[in-house]
Amino acid sequence: METIEQLKFARMYTMGRLSQAKENAWDEQPTGFNNTIRWNVGHIYCSLEQFAAKVLPSYEPQHTEWDAFFAMGTSPAKWEGQAPSNEELLTALKEQMPRVVEALEGNLDKVLPEPMKIGDMLTMKTVDAVIQFATWHEGLHAGVIHGLNRVIGE
Repeated sequence: METIEQLKFARMYTMGRLSQAKENAWDEQPTGFNNTIRWNVGHIYCSLEQFAAKVLPSYEPQHTEWDAFFAMGTSPAKWEGQAPSNEELLTALKEQMPRVVEALEGNLDKVLPEPMKIGDMLTMKTVDAVIQFATWHEGLHAGVIHGLNRVIGE
């Protein structure tokens, strides 16, 4: 249960950083940054959907069409089509957490049929371990959003 509370805390932190972002700053990409606020927000959302779907067979990910914009290795410079709006992304983030939490409850101790690996450095064997990684991952990208806010000007 503590893992779920940490996940909720990470989302609360992310939402706080987004409340500080200027509306017109979401698509600015300052020198030294690989992506934009919009990309980081979408990446946070899509990544948690993918992690949950990978470890919980009954979980149905939402907005899978956004993966083309926000999956690892994508970039705003290469987008084709219209990325989701600020409001769409903020709404999706708000609606995501209750769905994910409901799916996770009672499942954190489950052992994965096949461990999930991040390169050669990390092997995760339980749902709990993957969600702990997802929490760290969100915090990492929320930190990038915070940095973008500071460079662009809060």
